[in-house]
Amino acid sequence: MKQRRWLKEIRETKNMTQSNFAELLNVPVTTYASWEQGVRTPSVDKAKEVAEILNIKWTIFFDHQVLETSSK
Repeated sequence: MKQRRWLKEIRETKNMTQSNFAELLNVPVTTYASWEQGVRTPSVDKAKEVAEILNIKWTIFFDHQVLETSSK
């Protein structure tokens, strides 16, 4: 499990709480919190929604997984 501190930091620069952001994405706050904690990874569609709102690349959610797979 790899925490996504960057996700929390960027969200906070937008002055949004986890609850606000989850509502905007139409997901339960527990689901969004699990993304920030690195427990779960959003679907590609949700990653793209997050990326559009936060002005980041959506692939950042999957970079770690790609590195793990390519090193096997």
